[in-house]
Amino acid sequence: MIARLLHKPLTWVAVAVIAAGAAFGLAWFQPWKLVTDTEVDEMLSAVEATTAPAGAGTPGPAGAPATGPGSPTTGPAGPMVVSRGDFVTHEHDTSGSARIVRTADGRYRLELVGLTTSNGPDLRVWLADQPVRPGTAGWRVFDDGRWVELGRLKGNRGDQAYDIPAGTDLTALTSVSIWCKRFSVSFGAASLRAVA
Repeated sequence: MIARLLHKPLTWVAVAVIAAGAAFGLAWFQPWKLVTDTEVDEMLSAVEATTAPAGAGTPGPAGAPATGPGSPTTGPAGPMVVSRGDFVTHEHDTSGSARIVRTADGRYRLELVGLTTSNGPDLRVWLADQPVRPGTAGWRVFDDGRWVELGRLKGNRGDQAYDIPAGTDLTALTSVSIWCKRFSVSFGAASLRAVA
């Protein structure tokens, strides 16, 4: 019976279709990433505390001079955290914190501190204007408004930093999402609140 089926062209067409479908499914979903981790241990900014000096001003568009004491226009200062937040879980368990740091030369960068999430296909780091909502209500909102992609997620575990492009309006982009671009879903997100 099996030998007879193997001699029919339709059998080989069916086998080819099944093999192609399986190869596509593996490439698209990348299921092995659910059981593998990529650890990153980048050097983060040496900040004294997660609070900025009183009157330090608020971040404007990235690359634009900030106002207030400690800004590049009033003298040198070390890196300063201007906003921060803790991750909440969306599609996958996610923990850690995010912070925007103004460097001594006035540039801005996003730092993910102690990030732990699932690995997945096509993960990106996004700054967005959407509020962070816990639970399934917050999974798919980040591509509804304005967002800036900072790059591919370097690793699903550990400390990592991403440069924020000059001209980015940080007053409007108040959340960060670990965004799965392939399936348009947030793995986890954090609200970025100004540090007073």
